[in-house]
Amino acid sequence: MKESPLTSRRDLLRLAGASAFALMASRSFATTRDGGLRGAIDAGDYQPTPGAPDRKRVSLQKMIDQAAAENAPVFLPPGTYKASNLVLRENTRITGVPGVSRIVYTGGGNLFSAEKVKNIELTNIIIDGQNRSLGDDAGGLLQFTGVAKVIIDNCEIAASRKHAVRLERCGGRITGSRISGAGQSGIYAVESDALSITGNEVFDCGNGGILVHRWTKAADNSVVNGNRIYRIKANDGGTGQNGNGINIFRADNVMVANNHVSDCAFTAIRANSASDIQITGNQCQRSGETAVYVEFEFVGAVVSNNMVDGAANGISIANFDQGGRLASVTGNVVRNLTLKGPYEHEVGFGIGIAAEADTLVSGNIIEGAPRWGMQLGWGPYLRNLVVTGNIIRKTPIGCAVSVAEGAGAAIITDNVFQETPCGAVLGFEWDRKVSGELATAGAASRFAQLTVERNRIS
Repeated sequence: MKESPLTSRRDLLRLAGASAFALMASRSFATTRDGGLRGAIDAGDYQPTPGAPDRKRVSLQKMIDQAAAENAPVFLPPGTYKASNLVLRENTRITGVPGVSRIVYTGGGNLFSAEKVKNIELTNIIIDGQNRSLGDDAGGLLQFTGVAKVIIDNCEIAASRKHAVRLERCGGRITGSRISGAGQSGIYAVESDALSITGNEVFDCGNGGILVHRWTKAADNSVVNGNRIYRIKANDGGTGQNGNGINIFRADNVMVANNHVSDCAFTAIRANSASDIQITGNQCQRSGETAVYVEFEFVGAVVSNNMVDGAANGISIANFDQGGRLASVTGNVVRNLTLKGPYEHEVGFGIGIAAEADTLVSGNIIEGAPRWGMQLGWGPYLRNLVVTGNIIRKTPIGCAVSVAEGAGAAIITDNVFQETPCGAVLGFEWDRKVSGELATAGAASRFAQLTVERNRIS
C-alpha cells in the first residue's frame, strides 16, 4: 500500500513543530488581525488626522495620556499625523509601522518632550521636523530631560532646525535609527547615565553627528558603537568645537568603537577632556582636520586598531600643557594625509601621529604623511614616550622629536623608516630643526633624554 504524503512519521513531526511555532508566535507578538498591537491604544480611534492643527495635537495628546495611564502602548497605523508640543508621560510607548507611520512637526515649540519620568519608548516611526523653527527653550525636535530610560529604536528623525535628539541626564539607548538634516547635531546627550548609542545612521547635519558631553567632568559610561556617520559640516565655524562626527567632552569612561565616520569638516572622533576613553576599531575617512583627536585634560586613553584614510592630521594625543597624558596608541593605519587644514596652525598639518606624554606608540603603520610621520612632543611638552615597532613610509621626515629645553625622555626603537628623504629621526626645538639624522649609530648620544636604537632605514 502506497504511503500517504501526510502519514509518514517525519511529516507528522514537521507539522507538529510548525503548529507549535505558530502558537508561540501568536502569543509572543500578540498582534491583531489588521496588524495593530493587541492591548494597544490605536491612534485611529482618536481620529487625530482630520481637523485643524490644534485639534490634531489635542487628540494625540489625549491618546498619549490615556495610554500612559493604562500602561498600554500607543499604535500609530500607517499615515501622517501632524502635531507639536506633545508631552510624553511616564511609561509612554509609541510604535508604528516602519516607513509609513509619520509624525510631522507643525511648529511652535518642539515635537516631543518629557521630563523627570522613568521610561519613554519610541519605535518604528518617522519624525519629520520640516525645518520649522523650534521654540527658544527647545534645544531639539525631541527633548528629554531626566528620563531614566529613553528607548528610540528603528525610527527616522529628519529636518530639525536645531538638534534632532537632545537628551539631558538620561539613560537608555538609541538604536537602529536614521537621523539626518539637523541644523545642529543628530544626537546631543549631556550628563548621560550609561547611555548606549548603537547601530544608527547620522548624516547631513550642520555642526555635529553624535555629541556626548557633560557640564562638569565626571564618569559618563556611555557607549557609542557601530554607527555610520557622514557629511557633517561646521556651519558655526570655530577650530574644532563644530564639525565632528563623534565628539566626547568632559565625559569619562566612554567607549567609541566600530563606527564608520566619513566626510566630516573637522574630526571623525574627537575626545576633549575625556579620561579613560577607548577609541577602537573605527573607520575614519576624509576628515577635514585631525581624524582622531584626544586633547586637553584627559588621563587615560586607548586608541587602537583604527583605520584613518584621508585627513589633515591622522591621530593626535595632545595638550600635556593642560594635563593631557597617559595613552596607548597601537595597531592603527594612517594614510593619505594632506597639508591643507581648515585654519592656520602653529605646527601645520600633514602629520601622521602626534603624542606628548606618558604614551606608548606601537605597531602602527603610517604612509603618505606630507610633513612628518610622527611628532613626538612639542617644545618642553614631552615626557616618557615609547615609540617602537612602527612602519613609517613615504613622508619627508619620519619622526620629529622635541629636544627643546625641558623636554623629557623618549625611546625610539625597532621602527622601520622607508622613503623618508629628509631624515628618519630628527631633533626639533619647537618647529625648528636642530639636528641631523639621529637614527644612525650613536648620533643621538648628544641628547641624553633620547634613546634611538635598532631602527631600520631604507
